[in-house]
Amino acid sequence: MDETVSAGDIARLAEVGRAAVSNWRRRFEDFPSPVGGTASSPLYLLRDVEVWLKRNGKSFRVSPAERLWTQLRTHDDLKLGEALATTETDDETFEFLHARYVEAHSRLLNPTPPEVVEAVLATTDGTTVVDPACGTGSLLKASKARNKIGQEIDPVSAVIARRRMPDAQIITGDSLRHNGIAHKADAVVCDPPWHDRTWGHEELVGDARWTYGLPPRGEPELAWLQHCLSLTKPGGLVAVLLPQATASRRPGKRIRGNLLRAGAIRAIVTVTPGRDLWLLRNPVGRAPEHIALLQRPGPLDPNTRVIDLLDDDVDLSPTRRTGTDASEYLDAVYTPPALPELQAVAPPMTTIGDLVRNAPGTHPVTSPTGAVYEIDPRKIDPDFLEGVLKAAFARTPTGSTRLDVKRTQVPSLPLTEQRKYGQAFRQLKEAEEKLREATELIGIGYAGLLQGQIGPR
Repeated sequence: MDETVSAGDIARLAEVGRAAVSNWRRRFEDFPSPVGGTASSPLYLLRDVEVWLKRNGKSFRVSPAERLWTQLRTHDDLKLGEALATTETDDETFEFLHARYVEAHSRLLNPTPPEVVEAVLATTDGTTVVDPACGTGSLLKASKARNKIGQEIDPVSAVIARRRMPDAQIITGDSLRHNGIAHKADAVVCDPPWHDRTWGHEELVGDARWTYGLPPRGEPELAWLQHCLSLTKPGGLVAVLLPQATASRRPGKRIRGNLLRAGAIRAIVTVTPGRDLWLLRNPVGRAPEHIALLQRPGPLDPNTRVIDLLDDDVDLSPTRRTGTDASEYLDAVYTPPALPELQAVAPPMTTIGDLVRNAPGTHPVTSPTGAVYEIDPRKIDPDFLEGVLKAAFARTPTGSTRLDVKRTQVPSLPLTEQRKYGQAFRQLKEAEEKLREATELIGIGYAGLLQGQIGPR
């Protein structure tokens, strides 16, 4: 059986970063040639990779789980999910194989990022949790609920979800056209296929779920929101991941307004660039006067008056939050920390090229030009090398990548002193990132003041 591996698989086998594997491909003419895959994601024969790693003195280990994954990879991509679903193995190994499967088909499966899963589950609780578009079950599996119910339109994904959660009830079918979940839940979590414009608008015109209005043909997100609300008990919680445009597109303003007036919306939180987490509650009692519009996950403190949102646009974008003091933005401007004091006495000098040549290893450090240097961190501090590479590149007036940074003079220091410099470079990098964030916040402040969305002190 011709077992194949990707560059990511090779990096795991050799316990190095992907940058190191890319560097091997460029530097070594005898590196194995691809036997499949694509130009951007080539596949290599495992036996060829093993021979090459041994010949070049690279340590590696192929675990039984990795070996099983390479055997699965011999299947056609369209059949890989079916092969995984029918694989007989222990639960731990199956989770390993599932993670590799999701990684290999991330564009097709569109998995929910782990940090987003945490943000979703932090907002919901209850004995019974439902996911009406559960995929392979990642949101449900991470939930601590005793009763888990899911529905999934793709039969293969549904089988995988059942395999991962034997105690859960997983229904196969189209949730919007043929809802199979009859049990009312304490909470609903969902990362729906919001890009599907053939969601069934014509067939579902008179559906009883559209309590807040018929979703426009091009707004399947608002169909999913109302479907999720229909699956909860009175007072039940809903957490749905949607594209940011859902909060402001004009065709959906009537439904957004009705959700606000009924008190169904608790918060909208931007969790990743381009994606918001909508937090709702199946209304009971009096509608709240404030909701939370947050530009990053955090405490759900209501910060925006509902009445201020019920205008001609009903724009619920977190970036257009009202009732905000401009000082919140101005106070967020970052003040860099004091850098550690370094000795003013000029040390002996060397070149970056000599530093790298005298400390060969497998730890990759990437320069601003994209070049990868593999070093031994026991001989060169990686933060020190990254800092001097960036400093050398910054010295070029035009920013040209044609500069030979290897010839740049740098201090010749023992490892203990390098680490002091490395700490300083690390703090400068953090300061640079914080200043970039502050620039974005200042831009929000300018726009908010101009549009009247925020007020001065």
